[in-house]
Amino acid sequence: MPVIAHGSKKLSIRLLLGAALALLLAGCAGHSSLPPEPAHWVYETARSDGAIAQRWAPAFVAYDHDRIYNRIGRPVVDQQSGQDIIIDTRQPTVYFIQRTFATDRGVYTNLIYRVHFPEVPYSLIPFNLTAGKNGGLLVVVTLNADELPVLVTTVHTCGCYLAIIPTRALPHEALPAGWTGDTLDVYGERLPAFIDFGQHHAPRLLIHLRPATHRVMDLTVVEEASLANPPFQTIPMEIEAMDQLQHLPAGEGDTSFYFSEGVMQGHVKGSIKPWETLLLSLVSMDLFVGSDKAYEDTSQRGTPFYTSLKFWRRDDSNMWNFPRFLQYWGWRL
Repeated sequence: MPVIAHGSKKLSIRLLLGAALALLLAGCAGHSSLPPEPAHWVYETARSDGAIAQRWAPAFVAYDHDRIYNRIGRPVVDQQSGQDIIIDTRQPTVYFIQRTFATDRGVYTNLIYRVHFPEVPYSLIPFNLTAGKNGGLLVVVTLNADELPVLVTTVHTCGCYLAIIPTRALPHEALPAGWTGDTLDVYGERLPAFIDFGQHHAPRLLIHLRPATHRVMDLTVVEEASLANPPFQTIPMEIEAMDQLQHLPAGEGDTSFYFSEGVMQGHVKGSIKPWETLLLSLVSMDLFVGSDKAYEDTSQRGTPFYTSLKFWRRDDSNMWNFPRFLQYWGWRL
């Protein structure tokens, strides 16, 4: 009798995990067709050849722009509640931090850009796994010693949907072992295997965003001047230091975009993702698995910006320690 009970328990767990996996795959693979639009709305910062942050800043193509949840905004304190954090799409802003790291092969510079959206709407068909408010996207442009991009990394600020894409300037020996050069399949999105900045005099990286989910569905490089012509319609976007997210104006003082204490320390306020918590918290051993996080040193507090659901590899996949993160995912810079 105990053997039968144990076997039934194992079967139940497998069925639950199977159901969760099916819903997860449905959430990753289900895409609505792009709506017809007279223009492609592009969020971009003012370009400056002298300022490295502006020179390599990506621009973001937001499809189905009529829907407010597809727009980039600025985290602010809700005036009605006086405490809740919302994303004000009237003030599109990208937040920036620059970090340097070294490996056995050389010294590199990361240009890290962060944007946020009001919400991912709840939907069953297609199933939006990441439904919830205040979600964001991180884009990291890695430069070599000659200040040329060698990698572009995109990841949601919950640490999910990671993509690491080399540029043509990256030496072949730095690629992961067994790299085929085939188009990358990132949970249902097909992304280019390489990015080429070298064909343009003033290149601008475009991040194409899937409506509703804000998934990265393509990365292209265009000549900067082409954004002034149809089909593009540009929207000016401010660029600010990332640490400003720790000091949002609130009354006579300020407040942080992130919880500063308690079990959610280091997570974005208001960013609980119920479906991800329900389906992925057990396998990841993280009750707040889908909640967005600060990109910061979490050796003393907060939660690591991990990019693998393997909880025993949480530190190895933490993007803050970029050399270890790259090594974990097989890159050999």
